[in-house]
Amino acid sequence: MWYYEKKLQYPVKVSTCNPMLAKFLVEQYGGADGELAAALRYLNQRYTIPDKVVGLLNDIGTEEFAHLEMIATMIYKLTKDATPEQLKQAGLGEHFVNHDRALFYHNAAGAPFTATYIQAKGDPIADLYEDIAAEEKARATYQWIIDMSDDPDLNDSLKFLREREIIHSQRFREAVEILKEERDQKKYFS
Repeated sequence: MWYYEKKLQYPVKVSTCNPMLAKFLVEQYGGADGELAAALRYLNQRYTIPDKVVGLLNDIGTEEFAHLEMIATMIYKLTKDATPEQLKQAGLGEHFVNHDRALFYHNAAGAPFTATYIQAKGDPIADLYEDIAAEEKARATYQWIIDMSDDPDLNDSLKFLREREIIHSQRFREAVEILKEERDQKKYFS
């Protein structure tokens, strides 16, 4: 069960209207390594993961939805005062024509979100390694967006999200070690 606290996990501020930066952030909204894909991946994998680490997938999957909310807020704030011409110049013209300023799950190149982004093998260790890779790819993407940004206020929130990806990766690595240790124990039957 979830309880929704009506505030963002971390404050989101932007200095100026910047549709180009919003276009880059769309990658973390509906892209393969974005927050929606991560949330759905972890909450799906939790059904075939051992009880010792199931809570971890639930916790991180839930947190990814909080990150999705932060990204949506960033995109909204970066585009709310943009003119249609500014959106077009930023490469968001097609999005505007189809969705106005409404958010839509697609990546920065405009390809729609697809369930093929969500991996689940059913082998707990394979799935956790997939999760580690997903977190590291998201961390790298956040860093590259920060490198493209000249907005110190927005970068503060992006750095928070980047650091959370690092923590999630570390937690998944710990879970792998727990499951490897359990797998390698000799089992005796009487």
